[in-house]
Amino acid sequence: MEGYIHSLESFGSVDGPGVRYVIFFAGCPMRCQFCHNPDTWKMEAGTKYTAGELIQKALRYRTYWGKDGGITVSGGEPLLQIEFLTELFEKAKEEGIHTVLDTSGSPFTRETPFFADFEKLMKVTDLVLLDIKQIDEEQHRLLTGRTNRNILDLAEYLSEIGKPVWIRHVLVPERNDDDRYLKRLRAFLDTLKNVEKIEVLPYHTLGIYKWKELGMEYPLEGIDPPSRERVENARNILGC
Repeated sequence: MEGYIHSLESFGSVDGPGVRYVIFFAGCPMRCQFCHNPDTWKMEAGTKYTAGELIQKALRYRTYWGKDGGITVSGGEPLLQIEFLTELFEKAKEEGIHTVLDTSGSPFTRETPFFADFEKLMKVTDLVLLDIKQIDEEQHRLLTGRTNRNILDLAEYLSEIGKPVWIRHVLVPERNDDDRYLKRLRAFLDTLKNVEKIEVLPYHTLGIYKWKELGMEYPLEGIDPPSRERVENARNILGC
């Protein structure tokens, strides 16, 4: 089996515990207005690898991982290639490698055949980094073009099975930084039993040039990154 991979990073330090080998999958169903990697949206634009090839590349850096590091898959959206992802993580566990899934959760459903594949994936996944972009359904559709109902259901399912989760929330002015939304998100997270960490990631504009290179209009033109005060406010409300 081969998967479509956008890029590889040898020394990731913000993608889970420790130093990590980060594999960015190609393909994403969301169209987030703040996306800094729109070049990952098209799956076929990626480079094909087998799971074995990726594991061998990652193992070259194992000495740098220490006791906490390992492999993180990110994107794009890795769950679009769930069968390949599962094979990759199965091979990683054969090597005793700690595995982290960084996901928006957008493909998740409890319907078959996806759910059976997801249950299989969770058996070889040590930690999930779940990106909740907006707690409000209508505003989530505005921000990403997709519903958030199945994403919140994914968060609840991960709590049901006790899978360790880090919650990530990109703070975007005029989109999700209103205290009303932050307090609703905090109330939802308080219902979960498996959240080990909450991270507020300030929106930035470093990826605007990619939109322009792809001939696309940037939807958040004129919106500046959040102030330090707003970031700290969000962290206080969410209990970071």
